[in-house]
Amino acid sequence: MNQENFTLSERIVSSSYVRQGSQARRSHEQLIRQLLEQGKCPEQGWSESTIELFLNELAVMDSNNFLGNCGVGEREGRVASGLVARRHYRLIHGIGRSGDIAAIQPKAAGSSLLNKLTNSVVLDILKLSGVRSVASCFVVPMATGMSLSLCFLTLRHRRPKARYIIWPRIDQKSCFKAMITAGFEPVVVENVLEGDELRTDLEAVERQIQALGAESVLCIHSTTSCFAPRVPDRLEELAMMCAKYDIPHIVNNAYGIQASKCMHLIQQGARVGRVDAFVQSLDKNFMVPVGGAIIAGFDEAFIQEISQMYPGRASASPSLDVLITLLTLGASGYKRLLAERKEMYSFLAEQLSSLAAAHGERVLHTPHNPISLAMSLDGLRGDGDNKAVTQLGSMLFTRQVSGARVIPLGKEQTVSGHTFRGFMSHSEAYPCPYLNAASAVGITRDDVALCVKRLDKCLKALRKEGGGGGGGGGSGPGSISPGAPMCDEDPAGD
Repeated sequence: MNQENFTLSERIVSSSYVRQGSQARRSHEQLIRQLLEQGKCPEQGWSESTIELFLNELAVMDSNNFLGNCGVGEREGRVASGLVARRHYRLIHGIGRSGDIAAIQPKAAGSSLLNKLTNSVVLDILKLSGVRSVASCFVVPMATGMSLSLCFLTLRHRRPKARYIIWPRIDQKSCFKAMITAGFEPVVVENVLEGDELRTDLEAVERQIQALGAESVLCIHSTTSCFAPRVPDRLEELAMMCAKYDIPHIVNNAYGIQASKCMHLIQQGARVGRVDAFVQSLDKNFMVPVGGAIIAGFDEAFIQEISQMYPGRASASPSLDVLITLLTLGASGYKRLLAERKEMYSFLAEQLSSLAAAHGERVLHTPHNPISLAMSLDGLRGDGDNKAVTQLGSMLFTRQVSGARVIPLGKEQTVSGHTFRGFMSHSEAYPCPYLNAASAVGITRDDVALCVKRLDKCLKALRKEGGGGGGGGGSGPGSISPGAPMCDEDPAGD
């Protein structure tokens, strides 16, 4: 209610009670005012009542919720189901207009305000997480792969002669298909083995630039967050190479916001060389439903150009989900989650190391990967076949251990015409089979302890039965077998 209505209420209820209610209302409004003034994530999280009040205030600004509205167009925010309307807080019009996802909608001032505030709050979080000089970003209602495609398609207009994208290999299907979908030819650069780690072959990348000609290269497509023993690309060196040859640089930072090391690499890459855009997933970094990503960069004009490339209006659901989440957590709550994730990484490394030692295995030494860990499975190879290795993946999945990835040796997979040898190991010939586990945001101590306990039982069962039995037989959803689909880019690998 506004002040006039509060005054009128004093005729019905004791004025002292009404003033108390008015003061409580002003407390909510003060938080909303600060958000509108600053456009930053509040330091302390909001209560659900404040968030719902705010969203309801936004919803009544949209034409579909106007009292007495008469809609005679083809898109009037009509919703047949009340349940659907409530699920979306009656914010039905989505975001953007037909020519620009960032444009203001005349029919939907509330939804447009939601869109602008979400982008502003997310930009604040990117800075807080380590990329301090990021200039612009926007939430797009597509997952990471399609968002990367949108970046590549935007670059097409700037580099019409370009046919190739140079891509240091990472065995993850969507980022490879993102290049194919955009109509470009990926040039796969194999990684080099340094100790246990698979790292960027900078010399090979530069040789490809020189062989293809810089003008024919659309961009270098690098990666930060990845499965061990693959580690983040050498972003600083790649960024300097891009600046040297005047080639754009797009970074797949799928779940890198949660890792200060990944964000530092992006910040440093932009400082010493060239980073045109970096793309990250909403679900992996902010624990919201799948379906959204953030496209960000250091040149506001280029990020706006990407947003204008998106055809048509877009769903507001990903923007709504991440805004609600960040208002609930507040900056302090999100920083606490990041700190807890880092602590759980150390705990996971400690527990896996103890388990590995008990079974004659070892945790691979991958200090440059801040999220994912890998444990060797040499003892399951037997006569050199992969039966027991793939069986372990099936056993873990049937025991409700989700996200653990078991990687055998020698597998091949053809994706959009390109055959990957040593598929899912990011290398044509990695020295040993292994198991992946990740410490991603939201993981708990109980998750780690239960995973290690069940993994221990599975390994004991396999050894006792000579590499067979105990898990239902064959390759299951938790294993990698010939012709099996690649898992998506999340750190759990589901």
